[in-house]
Amino acid sequence: EIRWKIMKNYAMEWLKNPKNLALLVWILAVAVSGAILFMVMTGMLNHAIPKKSSRDAYFEVNNQILNALFTLMCLYLHPQRFLHLYQLHRWNRSDVLALRKIYCKDGLRKPHEWGHMLVVVILLHLNCFSQYALCGLNWGYRRSERPAIGVAVCLAAAIGCAAAAGIYNTLSPLGRDYVQDEEAGQLHLHEDLEADARPSSIGRTGGRFYSLLERRKSFASRDGKLVERPEWQGGVLDCCMDREVALMSTLCGFCVFGWNMDRLGFGNRFVHIATFLLICSAPYWIFLLAAGNIDNRYVRQGLGFAGIVLCVFGLMYGGFWRIKMRTTFGLPGQRWCCGQPNMTDCALWMFCSLCSLCQEVRTAARYDVRDDKF
Repeated sequence: EIRWKIMKNYAMEWLKNPKNLALLVWILAVAVSGAILFMVMTGMLNHAIPKKSSRDAYFEVNNQILNALFTLMCLYLHPQRFLHLYQLHRWNRSDVLALRKIYCKDGLRKPHEWGHMLVVVILLHLNCFSQYALCGLNWGYRRSERPAIGVAVCLAAAIGCAAAAGIYNTLSPLGRDYVQDEEAGQLHLHEDLEADARPSSIGRTGGRFYSLLERRKSFASRDGKLVERPEWQGGVLDCCMDREVALMSTLCGFCVFGWNMDRLGFGNRFVHIATFLLICSAPYWIFLLAAGNIDNRYVRQGLGFAGIVLCVFGLMYGGFWRIKMRTTFGLPGQRWCCGQPNMTDCALWMFCSLCSLCQEVRTAARYDVRDDKF
């Protein structure tokens, strides 16, 4: 059930933060410039702007606006990322607590957390440096002289590193739930925060070593009883079983997907939303901007089509997490695609992503998620 009043109050509270308001303005600016760039490149504005020279000017102006917006975001975030790198080098108690709040799920201790945090921070630094290189190409060369390969490589690196950081943070131990073996499955936050957390050669995270066991998730009924054989709530095509879910999934599928993954305990909702958006849109923008430096009309259209095809394959991200949901909670799998449940899950997201998402949301709403210990 969607509680609109709670969502409205949450949105108003979110907008009271000046940083969030600035982020909203930034997102709107990116959306407007990106939409204009898209319409120019796909020929949707050919009647409104008949001259090719004028369309090229519109393309370059909006390309530079997008370039400036993303470069500004990197300039804003990069000092924080340098600070995180320095904190990883120094690694005292205050640094550990600060970094856990940012990179670890629930801000708690994770196995080999120092090394996993380092990987994420390095990827984020590469994202910034790639954006700076892309900015240099955009500012240092005229559109006709700008190397298409250089633009494509820098853009792919900038987007790819950001997406890789989000995926790694979710799939690595940083995004998982653990309990302390010696505390009979209860993780005491006070002891965890007080423990010395200096890294060692054998990967321990403290002078007092805690054995961390990964939590196993399962579905429970509303009265708290374990459901040993859970079932999907409705069929894949039964979208009308819950009209509100179907409506929200249609209007903002990425947001609903991230919220559902967070509810199931599969990582931060905002990381999922941003990662899914990048995977499903980045290939098109990479090929689109690279094609902007090519005068051959057919080559440009071919590159645009190739980008769209790769974006469609980005829906496999949803298929991956459907597999994760099915295997984690013991949901039944179908075998109509190549006789493999995993292939079937990916095919469902490829050809009927909205229906698959609605089924996953309905199923998650039917049960309570219970954490157990292996």
